[in-house]
Amino acid sequence: MTPAAPTAWPADGARLLEPSISYALGVVLAVTPELLSRPTPCRGWDLRMLLRHASESLAAVGEGIEAGRVALDPAAEDGDLAADPARAFRDRAGQLLDAWTFPGHQRHVIEIAGCPLAASVMAAAAALEVTVHGWDISRACGQSQPIPRPLATSLLAIAPVLVPCTGRHPLFAAPVTAPATADPSDRLAAFLGRTPQPRHTTQGHH
Repeated sequence: MTPAAPTAWPADGARLLEPSISYALGVVLAVTPELLSRPTPCRGWDLRMLLRHASESLAAVGEGIEAGRVALDPAAEDGDLAADPARAFRDRAGQLLDAWTFPGHQRHVIEIAGCPLAASVMAAAAALEVTVHGWDISRACGQSQPIPRPLATSLLAIAPVLVPCTGRHPLFAAPVTAPATADPSDRLAAFLGRTPQPRHTTQGHH
């Protein structure tokens, strides 16, 4: 995630975290142990690796919102994450929502590697990451469940600020050209280096 933000941050940026987690929680219901070895749109990552990464990101954002800082060193992996990454994802998503909806988070400034970042910007960046990984999880499970149109449209408005077209490697691949008829879900996935068509993998990873 990047600390970059426009001078006038979109007012709804911070409000995207809850619908993004709701979308991701919906798609993760399709995960079964048999699917954990399936490839994902993130090159070189299977579903287990993606879920573990997404869970760690959720935990980091939750830590930042609760403690006001994000540690540089990741916490040791817990047993739940190793044994049941889908359940760990659901648990950490719920914990993040609890932290985010706790009164007072709007006044927080999060410190990441010594750099201050508004909590609202961090939440918007987290919403983008959670949403696109939800899209990845859906593809890996063979569901191809699109990102809800209002959420995808809102994220498309702020994605160019959070993820510039240059300097995005290795977090994301270069943008992919989406068909002219693509809906907001596919346009967002394409902007983040994913190929919208079903059953195709791309070079994007996080």
